Amino acid sequence: MTPEESLEVFGDFDPAQYEKEARESWGDTDAYRESARRTKGYTKQDWLQIGAGSEEINRAFIALMETGVPADGLEARAVAERHRTHITRWFYECTPEIHAGLGHMYVADPRFTRNIDKARPGLVKYMSEAIAALWR
Repeated sequence: MTPEESLEVFGDFDPAQYEKEARESWGDTDAYRESARRTKGYTKQDWLQIGAGSEEINRAFIALMETGVPADGLEARAVAERHRTHITRWFYECTPEIHAGLGHMYVADPRFTRNIDKARPGLVKYMSEAIAALWR
């Protein structure tokens, strides 16, 4: 993508800023290699579709939160599974173990918490709990 397209897709978020950290943390994994292979060919339209899918999943979690559905309830676990399949479709095979680790990382790393909670405060905690419940 051009710098202008990247700005349009990601806004002020610069994925390249975290590339070295990601490579150091996960570069020797099959998941990292698969994600790098897939994403290098993604177009602006692909990234917009990925973003729209992520936003839809967030909206589904938020709707459940706002109606009082518990994070370990069947509906929340179904959305957590949609989250996992979204990652698998676009990035790498998101196994139950990887998915559970992501749910933990989302709350353990304040950068993820800040980013996810932009959609609604408390979303990251709810999402993490739903992911954990899915794999218990």
